Amino acid sequence: MNNIPTNTQMDRKNSPGCPSIIKLTNISFSYPGSENRVLDCLNLNIRAGDQIGMIAPNGSGKTTLLHTIMGLCKPDKGSIEVLGSPMETQKDFTRIRSEVGLLFQDSDDQLFCPRVLDDVAFGPLNIGFSQQQAIEISLNILEKLGIKELEKSVTHRLSGGQKRLVALASVLSMSPKILLLDEPTTGLDKTVKQKLIHILNHLNITYLVISHEFDFLKAVTNKIYSMDKGRVLTDEYNL
Repeated sequence: MNNIPTNTQMDRKNSPGCPSIIKLTNISFSYPGSENRVLDCLNLNIRAGDQIGMIAPNGSGKTTLLHTIMGLCKPDKGSIEVLGSPMETQKDFTRIRSEVGLLFQDSDDQLFCPRVLDDVAFGPLNIGFSQQQAIEISLNILEKLGIKELEKSVTHRLSGGQKRLVALASVLSMSPKILLLDEPTTGLDKTVKQKLIHILNHLNITYLVISHEFDFLKAVTNKIYSMDKGRVLTDEYNL
């Protein structure tokens, strides 16, 4: 069973002929009690094969964008399609969450089990794999990420970089079709950052990466967008 995308780096070119995986149309969103639109008639089309970077100042709505895609923020206006299906109810979003993996900005928001192996196996168990299957999947993922030695480690005692990689393992254990990564290099030293670059460069998977580090985005994506006034600028940093 192949529970992680193969280690064949995806061709870093635009993919206009590929089907849309995520399509946001005229999305607007304001937080309750605020008149300011965090997202304002935002449009975004992510196609199979895209590896997109997103760079913009803090407060520009990047994280809100990811949370909107996942159904964690409900837009005031606009439509969302994921994997060809309209997302209209929470049931719709729940259905696709095993196929769209979100790596939170803070790993502590994602890791909640006592041991590393428990955290990584939680997702597969939740979608119907047996305990033995979930363990096999998890060990496979940990090995491919080069952190199998952490399987019995106590999660809250890990370093920031180790937590980041374990959180990524917990997302990949679900065999998602697309990854959404929110500031994945936060708190990482140079060694772990280079390891993360290597991992992403060898994932045959579509992803959207938010980061404030342009050099990191240039190393792992095929195009870089920005955001301004609640909208995605798709022509600012084409690589």
